[in-house]
Amino acid sequence: MNNLQFITHTNIRFGYEDGARMALEGGCRWIQLRMKTATDEEFMCMAHRIQPLCKQHGARLIIDDRVETALALGADGVHLGKNDMPADKARQLLGSDFIIGGTANTIDDIRRLHRAGADYIGCGPFRFTRTKEKPAPTLGIEGYRCLLQAMKREGIHLPFVAIGGITKEDIAPLLALGVDGIAVSGAILNADNPAEEMRQFINRMQS
Repeated sequence: MNNLQFITHTNIRFGYEDGARMALEGGCRWIQLRMKTATDEEFMCMAHRIQPLCKQHGARLIIDDRVETALALGADGVHLGKNDMPADKARQLLGSDFIIGGTANTIDDIRRLHRAGADYIGCGPFRFTRTKEKPAPTLGIEGYRCLLQAMKREGIHLPFVAIGGITKEDIAPLLALGVDGIAVSGAILNADNPAEEMRQFINRMQS
């Protein structure tokens, strides 16, 4: 699994396609297409624009929430929020080759996703983020430490991806804590040079 993920978003300068393209140009190889308020037609149109970019850069395309769309596109996987289709049902529809990730904020969420056969968890938010309208309670370093310790005690082995308001300065302590990956959105899109910001994130992940 790629240890740095980009989740699409928009701001006053850039749209979904712009963000995905710049993240890819900066070296990211995992794009999650997230467009919560889009119609199915709007989402599919954008997916058809971003999917070739991902293939051009050898990157995975993960679809947020829309399982049927992921199947129709032949995407690499889906990411499911707490109120989306359960991971085990998505697995029945998508088969074993699709990547299925799920959102977690508590150890109960992690247990549920583990039982349902998810391939990874996106755990957060690490700190307050404006990229979600109704974020769950923030976890911070101590919250992550408690969850990772609980997973270890219970023998739950799932890749743990930190998400939510993460900056470059957070990378070293998060990796030292034992997270397997980091997902970013606003930190990239709001940078002066998003592609260069992505390169800096990747360099810090690898150092």
